[in-house]
Amino acid sequence: MRRIVCVGGGPAGLFTAILARKALPDVEVTVYERNPYDATYGFGVVFSDETLGNIADADPVSFERIEAEFRYWSDLEIRKDGEVTRTTGHGFAAFPRLRLLQVLSDRARELGAEVRFNETVEDATALDADLVVLADGVNSSTRQAMEERFAPRIVPGAARYAWFGTRHDFGIFTFLFERTPYGVVQAHCYPYAEGLSTFIIEMSESAWQAAGLEPDREFAPGETDPQAKTFAEKVFGHHLEGHELIGNNSRWIRFPEVTTQRWWWDRYVIIGDAAHTAHFSIGSGTKLAMEDAIALVDALVAHGGDVTAALPAYEAERRPAVESTQRAARTSQAWFESVDRYYDLPRKQFDFQLLTRSQRITLANLRLRDPEATEQIVEDWRRRQELPAPRPDTPPMFHPFRLKDVTFSNRVGVSPMAQYCAVDGKPTDWHLVHLGSRAVGGAGLVMVEMTCVSPEGRITPGCPGLWNDEQQEAFRPIVEFVHRHTQAVLGMQLGHSGRKGGMRVPWEVGDDELVPVDGEWERLAPSPIPFREGGPVPTPMTRRHMDQVRDQFAAAAARAAALGFDLLELHMAHGYLLSSFISPLTNQRDDEYGGNLVNRMRFPLEVVDAVREVWPDRLPLSVRISATDWAPGGTTGDDAVEIARMLADHGVDIIDVSTGQVVEHQQPRYGRLWQTPFSDRIRMETGIPTMTVGSVSSIDDVDTVVVAGRADLCLIARPHLVDPYWTLNAAIDLGYTGHPWPPQYLRGKTARRREQDPNKRLIER
Repeated sequence: MRRIVCVGGGPAGLFTAILARKALPDVEVTVYERNPYDATYGFGVVFSDETLGNIADADPVSFERIEAEFRYWSDLEIRKDGEVTRTTGHGFAAFPRLRLLQVLSDRARELGAEVRFNETVEDATALDADLVVLADGVNSSTRQAMEERFAPRIVPGAARYAWFGTRHDFGIFTFLFERTPYGVVQAHCYPYAEGLSTFIIEMSESAWQAAGLEPDREFAPGETDPQAKTFAEKVFGHHLEGHELIGNNSRWIRFPEVTTQRWWWDRYVIIGDAAHTAHFSIGSGTKLAMEDAIALVDALVAHGGDVTAALPAYEAERRPAVESTQRAARTSQAWFESVDRYYDLPRKQFDFQLLTRSQRITLANLRLRDPEATEQIVEDWRRRQELPAPRPDTPPMFHPFRLKDVTFSNRVGVSPMAQYCAVDGKPTDWHLVHLGSRAVGGAGLVMVEMTCVSPEGRITPGCPGLWNDEQQEAFRPIVEFVHRHTQAVLGMQLGHSGRKGGMRVPWEVGDDELVPVDGEWERLAPSPIPFREGGPVPTPMTRRHMDQVRDQFAAAAARAAALGFDLLELHMAHGYLLSSFISPLTNQRDDEYGGNLVNRMRFPLEVVDAVREVWPDRLPLSVRISATDWAPGGTTGDDAVEIARMLADHGVDIIDVSTGQVVEHQQPRYGRLWQTPFSDRIRMETGIPTMTVGSVSSIDDVDTVVVAGRADLCLIARPHLVDPYWTLNAAIDLGYTGHPWPPQYLRGKTARRREQDPNKRLIER
């Protein structure tokens, strides 16, 4: 490799130049920057401790020069309607953005890179270089010119914000919240130099419009919207202590979330904000840019300067970390965009919601940072629970929960997991051991896999059913075992597969395959739309079909009640029959059961009403929904809130919040706790209890979710497959002895604790 050109002299381009000159001293490096050396938009940038460590490892000289001018703080302050709370242990540093660029450009030139200011690259394809690094920021013109190659997607945020500076020194990171006649307005403030702070005002689109803040003209480059400045000073003037706000291209904008389908093409690679953005509320824009540079140069070195090998390796290595950060940023962004949802929570719960909004900071993490504040948050949560804790030291996940006349001993549930080993719809010894062992394992709730209400309602011939006496009797030993030997609540999930029915057992054909069984199998659906192109076309349901299916659900529910199940759940998610009525992507009827959401919910609600008639009032009724289809034109989070309200109005007691699996072309955003924000929203906006699912896998996850109020119960699937005793093991790991324990297994509990602490001798009786 002979020459590298970086288009854009921001942190991404300049740090790439620095690291490339260090690692590849024989390679020429040139940086083109359209702005002058002494100019930039923005005020301060924030670094976490982790980011600082990465910079120090990559180039100690740059780090030392930046560190010399840092503003560092550990505390964080939250001011809300005149009340102030403070927490510590957060470890951030800030630095003037202009100085950062100057330090990096000076360092790059010291190492022999050419940094050319006041030069705009009109055509990156005309550059003479073996590698062209496109790092020209969020409004990248090079990305736009190569749009077909990188396939960018830019989604504007739902809130409006404006970025200012001020000569008021806030001293530490400070969140300001004020309730105005237009709605809640917040500000993100942090010091970045002596006597200087960044000040970002943000508000929902509805509040922005109600305040009449839309400008009446276009602004020239660099010009500040005077109306935005005046409004911010009016709302937050008492926090500014007489100081004005400083504008620098400051005007109302929506945060653009940038993602790109591909990060490289030929000799071009796109990095930093040009490739991906992360909302300012997690302070990761500069972090991502500089860590991109580190990863890119590492890939070049690892492949001996071979660009064709290095670029795909760079993307493969770096993309997962970036997407993880973007998920966290997106969740944090959504919290601030919907802050009105949380505003009237008890103060400590509001603070905890704020601190854990990205789902990266957890209860255990916060306890390490600030033990005293965390204990106050947990104690406040305990006081607000309906049932008392068994002991003062009860961890949140072991706090009991009551729904109707049913008490859950803890907040952990075993999610319904298809086993595909029933015979003629009858559960077998496998189900007895599978469900019984997880109930013995301490879970507060154990859910049976989707049990079908008719033969054609099964997903596969191996799915259980509850449409005849033989199946009912086959379930009896399971119910009796769980009730006799454990304190677990036993839940029955009823469903009808609809257009996804009549498939072969997955492990016979491969987990990713949907292969129809041989022979006739009537598949019902609201519309004749197959799940997979070329797959079986379902029969569109008539009124006769609807009556029949409704009555099948009611009959199965009556059997579940007779068996003594403690909770009943109706499966209205994942593209099965009732779900396919709800989604506009699968329901294209033109009668009273199609069209708007009210009509699409009509038949599912008929089923709920019929089931509620036969299911005992004292026992909870749950419904599992897909809170979003993860597909354009499908159901959304807004719809999920309305669906939950309708279900509550028809006697549903708790919503089991899942997502997707409705259409094959879905594009879910997987990750830790990736479905919990939907549960959080439904619970906060409707008041109905919820269960959350989706990569809930640790004690800390459960504790954080329930204390924040994002769900009442956490359903865990895959971890329970490998550890039926997940909950009992959690009690041991926490050193908590207040949870019920099978007397037959007490010696095992003692042995494991001795293994953890060989100097302690415990006798359990």
